[in-house]
Formats: sequence, C-alpha cells, structure tokens
Amino acid sequence: MHASTRSVRSSLQAALAALLITAAGTALAAQPAAPVDDAYSRTCAACHGAELRGGETGPALIGAAFQQKWASVPATVLEAYTRGSMPPTNPGGLGAADYASAVARIRSANGWQVAATASQQAPTYTEWLHNRADAGSSSYSPLNQINASNVNKLKVAWRWKSDNYGPTPEFYYRVTPLMADGVLYTTAGVRRTVVALDATTGETLWMYRLDEGSRGAAAPRRSSGRGVAFWRSRNAGEASRVYTISPGFQLIALDARSGLPINSFGTAGVIDLKTDLPRVNDPGMAQPGSSSPPVVVGDTLVVGVAFAAGGGPKTKEAVPGYVRGYDVRTGALKWTFRTVPQKGEPGSETWLEGSETYTGNTGLWSTFSADAERGLVYLPIEGATGDFYGGHRPGDNLFADALVCVEAATGKRVWHYQIIHHDIWDYDLPAAPVLADITVDGKRIPAVVQVTKTGYAYVFDRVTGKPVWPIKETPFPKSDVPGERSSPTQPIPSKPAPFEPQGLRVEDLIDFTPELKAQAQQIISQYRYGPAFLPPSVVVPGKNLGTLIRPNLSGGANWAGGALDPETGLFYVSSISTVGPIGLKQDKSVSNMDWIGTYGEGFPGGSLGGPAGLPLVKPPWGRITAIDLNSGLHKWMVPNADTPAWARDNPALAGIKLERTGSFDQVGLLVTKSLLFSGEGSGLWRAGGGGNKLRAHDKATGEVLHEFVLPANQSGIPMTYAVNGRQFIVVAVGARGAAGELVALTVD
Repeated sequence: MHASTRSVRSSLQAALAALLITAAGTALAAQPAAPVDDAYSRTCAACHGAELRGGETGPALIGAAFQQKWASVPATVLEAYTRGSMPPTNPGGLGAADYASAVARIRSANGWQVAATASQQAPTYTEWLHNRADAGSSSYSPLNQINASNVNKLKVAWRWKSDNYGPTPEFYYRVTPLMADGVLYTTAGVRRTVVALDATTGETLWMYRLDEGSRGAAAPRRSSGRGVAFWRSRNAGEASRVYTISPGFQLIALDARSGLPINSFGTAGVIDLKTDLPRVNDPGMAQPGSSSPPVVVGDTLVVGVAFAAGGGPKTKEAVPGYVRGYDVRTGALKWTFRTVPQKGEPGSETWLEGSETYTGNTGLWSTFSADAERGLVYLPIEGATGDFYGGHRPGDNLFADALVCVEAATGKRVWHYQIIHHDIWDYDLPAAPVLADITVDGKRIPAVVQVTKTGYAYVFDRVTGKPVWPIKETPFPKSDVPGERSSPTQPIPSKPAPFEPQGLRVEDLIDFTPELKAQAQQIISQYRYGPAFLPPSVVVPGKNLGTLIRPNLSGGANWAGGALDPETGLFYVSSISTVGPIGLKQDKSVSNMDWIGTYGEGFPGGSLGGPAGLPLVKPPWGRITAIDLNSGLHKWMVPNADTPAWARDNPALAGIKLERTGSFDQVGLLVTKSLLFSGEGSGLWRAGGGGNKLRAHDKATGEVLHEFVLPANQSGIPMTYAVNGRQFIVVAVGARGAAGELVALTVD
C-alpha cells in the first residue's frame, strides 16, 4: 500500500511553495499556510498582471495613462465600472466584497486613499465543523445574510466537479463538506479521495488518496462516503487534522493545511480498522467497512462499522460491528464497546442459546452525535444478522436497534434504549440522533431525538436516558415462520405522533379512479398486509408473495434524518410513505441460514408497487414534518416536492388534477436563522424520487418562499458558512448522467 497524494495551493498564497507529494508520499516542498483571500490576485491578475502593469489580455491598471483617466473619479464609479465589465467571462458575477477589495487594491497601487477592506484585514469565518453543523447534529446555522428578503436572488458562486476522482465518475454523491479556517474539506470518488477547497472560490488546494488495491476494490461501501471529521487542538501551534475512513476500512489522519499524513498517528498516519474485530480472517478482503466519518469528542475519535446488505447473508456467523474509540493524536485504541455483548456482560441475557458467540452486524453505519460538553456519544445501532430472519438469534438482541449512550473517553455505557426488539424488518436506526434543549411542562430538559425508519421520533433525556414522554410496550402479531420467535411487543411512543402512516389498510390505497383502486386491491391480495410490525412471511408461489410492510425498510426516515431550530424547538424530519414486500425462502446454495429474505418479489413498476407504474398508496408520497419538541405536537406537514412527472404525465391519470404529492426521496434539510432549506433527493437509490430544486421554506409554516434550480439533483445534505460576512450554501448534487459535484450558492 502506498499513499498517492497531489497537493496544489492557490496563487493567492504569495511566497509559499506549491506542495507536491510523490506516489510514495515524500514531501518535495514546505507545507503551506492557510489560504488568504485576495480578490484582485484571484480574479484580475491573470489579465492585468500581479503588479498591475498589464498583460497579454489586459491593460495596465497603474501609470500615467490610467491615473489621467481615473484619478479624479470617485471610488464608487470605478467600482461600478469594474462590476459591469469584469471578469470579462462573467461581468457582475463576483460578490460585492470581491469588487470592493479589487478596486481597493487598484487604488492603493496608484497611491490613492482607500479604506481597509475586509479581505485586507484578518479574515473572519462562521464555520461548519461537523457533518451536521455541530456535534449534536442539528444541521442548524445562525447565519442570516441569506433570508426571506433576498433568497430569491440566490446564484451560483462556484461549482466543483468530482468527475475525475476515481476510475469512473460517481453520481450518487452523498457528502456534506466541513468548513474550517476558510477551507472546505470533503471526499470524492469511489476511492474516497480527500480534497481541500478554498471556501470562497472552490479552488482545489490539495488532495489525498490511499491506494488500497484489491482491498479497496472489495470494500462493501465503495463510494465517496458522507465526508470527513475535523479536529482542532486546544494547544496553540498544534496543527489541525482531518480524519477519514477509507473504503477498505482504514482510519487516516491528515494535516489540515497540507493533506500530508500525520506520521505520529498509527503507522505513518494509518490504522487498520479490521484489526481487533472478531471473525475477520482475511483483513484484506473481509466485509467490514464504513461510509460515514468518525466523530471527534475531546481527545477521542469514535469509529463505527458498516456492512453489505444483509437480507441473504452467506452465513449466520458474521463479524459484529463493535464501536471503538482511538486517541486523537496517536491513534492508540482506548476502548471497545461490544454491540453484541458477550457472556456475563450486561445485555448478554438477551441472546439465547449461545447466539452471541457467532451473530454479527449490529453496526453503526450512519452518522452519529455527541454531547461534547458532557463527553457523551450517542450511537444509533443497526440490526443483527440477518435482516429478515432471527431464528438463529433468539431473544431481544441488545444492543441491536438501540440508541446507546457511552462515555467518549472510556466507552463505558451510560444508558441505552432498544427501539426495535428482535428486528426482522431491517429497521436499523438510520440517522444521527439530534441533541436539543427543550422545555416540557415548564421543565428544562437536555434531550436527544432519534428518528426511525418506522416513522416515529423517540425523545429521551440525553443524560439519564429516561423517555420525555411515556413509551408503551405494545402487542403486535406473532411470526408463523418455522424457527422464528418474534418479539410479542414493540415500544411505541405516546408523543410525538408518527410522522408516517403505520401499516397498510384498503382505505390507504391509491384511488384516483375506481379502476386504479381495483387494480391496487388485486395487487395487495397476493400478500399479507395489515398493522405495523407485521412479520415477514414465507413465500408460497401462487398463494403468498410475502408481507407488505409500511413504512418499509427504506423508511420512514433514513440517513438524511432531521434538523433542529434551537431557538424555537421545532424539529424537522424528512420522510417517505413507502410500502414494500418482504418474503422468506430457503436456499442453502446462498446461505447456511434456515431462511433468507426476498425483497420486492412480485411488485410491478419497480419499488412503487402500484398499478400503471404508480404507488400503491395515496399521496403525499414524501413529506417534511415540523414537530414542536416542547409540546410533542406536530406543527405542520408539507409534501417534500411537487407532483413528479411520472405521476403528472401518467396516462392513467389523464384529466385528473393532482395536488402537490411529494416524491419518494428523503430530502436533505438545512436550518438557518430565518429559513428552512430542502432539496428533493437524488433519485439514485430508489424508484420515484429525485429532483433538482432547492427550496427555501418559512420555518414556522412550511410555506415555500423560493425555488432554486440546481445543476443536478440534491444528493448530499446542504451546509452553510460565511467568509468575511458573506454567506454560502453548499450542496452536493448528482443524477443519472450528471456526475457528482459541489455547488456553492450565495447572494450579493
């Protein structure tokens, strides 16, 4: 293995050598400092010369001729002329601060009086240091330069394309960049190259890629992933760091200024994360991986594990997804939290007949959160092997499908709550828990909110784990699959109400016309259907194609999760109204398990499942719901998109006026001081979703205030930051035929 790194720094950094790393990782030049924003050097010098003496394509901006023309002209006139004519490829395309800075540079070079501009002073930043803004995953920023009065003036500030980062372009680009010290840090391509960009211009500053060979090619999560983690030392002079997890499941520490590996971390900056996990017999080819970044709390890096889809695993014996904590400076392993507790450990009594000795999964595949002040980490754990059959793991199976709170420094469990007992629906906890300080019945509560695929939001006191509102163990139907022992109850919260319908009834079916409803009834007659948590059933050709579950294994909510307005206590969650069939069959050529899952069998029209290529159920098919966490009540709900073309133009609906229906994608959400932003999803991982609109909503009502057309579909969670008071919104986009890119938006 060797590191293949290329580093390029901006021409703005005068007197700093460009950094180039050879394929072997040897530095050929000094490490550069953080970038400096000089609007003239960035936008004018190529034509008019760094010394303002002119060039091949632009006249001199100093000297007698220039002074004779402009010396007596007010600075505002020169700035207006510059704005109207420069840059020649995009007149007026820069921000107001850039034009002011460039004109100030010109006036200063001619000896004319000029007030200091923001870019000539020490730059100021409003940063975005975590995957979801802060350690508590709020997806909130207090920025308000972009607001209801000017959001209709949004424009593209820059675009950064990922086409060439990898052997083939990546289209489903799920990253959320971080911004620190005026630099964006992100990942790109199926080899998960780490890239640093100038936050003002989108210029590539450096890149790093670990060449993993066959190990990377065999990775279960081979993609750009969801981004990186950033660490800033409390010690003056100690370099900030960027941490990433490679597709081949290696943890890497990089100098944030240069992209160079930190040699004092692990082995030359790299730690093999497959080490110390049970049942990993071939570290180069085994299944564990991750597509989410680690979480930094104090001096500890917390790392989760992800696996390939588990509907039909090869064996009931699998690698467990233990969560681990590493020293942020050295990479030394500090602790391991066993998500499948072993004999004698708390929770082991929920694994019967020795199943804890061979069962795996129970990973942490999504992003997750922390209470940095209290030193606590909140882990949304996935289900155990396999997704749809639990006969080989009798019992409730802690800590599968549980929200677990541990001490970041030690890994000691503080509290847990199992949200799904003995999961046989692939109802993993899919999204980062969101921390919120709320007031309930006059009492201030430090809370944590976990959204689920089942369409519920579970709210706990994040210190004690006590539910904020009662959660009742509720009876549900029993499985009749031979060997399966399903849980007789599941915990259902009394508040908030579900944000998605529960279970499937005939009255839920699509009914735009009597013919469509009759066809929908005929489709569901081939399956079992009914209340929520109806167990998967054995497929019997001609009699039963499985069980229809709603919400299905995609959610409800998924990794896009929720967002919080800390000022009002409003919590926003993106969800979809999915229905899907899960059946079970036997096939010893595939797995040594008694039963394995089949998903989608018999469904026409892809995953939509209904007649004429339409969904089975009535709209809205996708929604954004606002929940008041102080009362537990829903504030409002709006469809997440307009009516998609596949419904609007469907011949079966000719002459029928459709209200706004929403579409089948959990959309990315961003909350600012005055607005809620939402995309439409990528449309790349299920049928019926995706769109290229970014909408600004009134936070209090859900009303759409403005729609901005993106170059492609929103595929990552939007984020925002400011440089010298100028606010940017950056969102990853991608679509079929449109490779992933970052798009930065701003207003003047």
